Amino acid sequence: MSENKRRKFLQRAVLGGGAIVASPTLGFSGDYKSTNQLKRVSKSKVNNEELSIAVIGAGGMGSENVNTILKHDGVKLVAVCDLYQGRLKAASEKWGENLFLTDNYKDVLKRKDIDAVIIGTPDHWHKQISIDALNAGKHVYCEKPMVHSVEEGHELINTWKRSGKVFMVGSQGLSSLGNEKAKQLLADGAIGELNYAEGFWARHSPIGAWQYTIPTDASQKTVNWNQFVSNTKRIPFDSIRFFRWRNYLDYGTGMSGDLFVHLFSSLHFITNSLGPNKISAMGGLRYWKDGREVPDVLLGMFQYPEVKEHPGFNLSLRCNFVDGTSGTTYLKLVGSKGSMDVKWEEVVLRRNATSTDDPFELAKMKEAGIEPNDRKKMVPPSEVVYKAENGYKGAHYDHHGNFVNAIRNGTSVVEDPIFGFRAAAPALLCNESYFKDKFIKWNPITMEVEEE
Repeated sequence: MSENKRRKFLQRAVLGGGAIVASPTLGFSGDYKSTNQLKRVSKSKVNNEELSIAVIGAGGMGSENVNTILKHDGVKLVAVCDLYQGRLKAASEKWGENLFLTDNYKDVLKRKDIDAVIIGTPDHWHKQISIDALNAGKHVYCEKPMVHSVEEGHELINTWKRSGKVFMVGSQGLSSLGNEKAKQLLADGAIGELNYAEGFWARHSPIGAWQYTIPTDASQKTVNWNQFVSNTKRIPFDSIRFFRWRNYLDYGTGMSGDLFVHLFSSLHFITNSLGPNKISAMGGLRYWKDGREVPDVLLGMFQYPEVKEHPGFNLSLRCNFVDGTSGTTYLKLVGSKGSMDVKWEEVVLRRNATSTDDPFELAKMKEAGIEPNDRKKMVPPSEVVYKAENGYKGAHYDHHGNFVNAIRNGTSVVEDPIFGFRAAAPALLCNESYFKDKFIKWNPITMEVEEE
């Protein structure tokens, strides 16, 4: 038997649900070698033209984005913008004294030597800075969620369409090997017909629960507070609201906007879905009673209609900042023939084998005159664990690589504003459902809320 025929035989055997022990070297597509290690397949050629970038918002995620994109050849950091002077000083020490430093993002957009900007600001500034950057002729990498409210989505999308520039939304896990393998396995019928999915994100530490460190020098002398609140409620300087902004609705988008959006992005990529049409959420403030306005336990339920891309299915998402077990982060897809646990660097595929170990089957066998000792034995599910190869640089690296390659080669990105909005909208509408205590109907095709 040829290797190709052998591979196809093993594939059919496992997907057929027989009691075969899944081979650790089993592959499901010609794009991947026959191995349980996840591998990246190169799809684009990168030229060596230098790309000059700036970061607007150099906090934790903004800085991590810069560190990651600079790992790609031919990328140079030119400017850093942040409203806190301490971050500007840290940027100079970390990335070089010749950087252009400012607390006004418009100063960055005026520079002709900048090709692209990374936006790592609090959520309430994503839309406006993105639009201004596109209008200034810059390519944009914007952290998720790309908007602060669903009302902002179409304006940003339309600006992007007119601009002709590359726009990448930063749900970095979307570009993981795990998501790519899960997408392939689902398309190959590995779990049968999808009917249910769930996602879980848990944290417990103060930093993980958004109690970020507040610098000792925080004051109106070191923070441009007036700029921070210029597009929302004007209130007196508050260092807690500035440095722990995720806890407040004027600036952040709660657990759903921070974390559910990652799960939506991965799920929509794997399933080719445009999104749910019915959204509900409940939860509460159970532990972190530090003045925050958003819950620290959130449960979301979503209905996905039957469409040409996938059958109808239900999704449940959970987020817990009171998790005494330290929790986990994963996405699970359940189908008629099996399930997949999907992480960024691992996919566990389980296939249930048929069992007759129950009273109903025993009664049927007795009626048919079959002796109990003739019946089949219960066997464990077939299981295949796919893991990333050693040396895999990670989803963040590949996500930024997609952005860099698209700019250089005129190609598309995996998470453009339309994709990004379809992931952000149901996450943001979780907040509306939670605070209004009502179901929300959403049109995933037109990307609009449907009134009752």
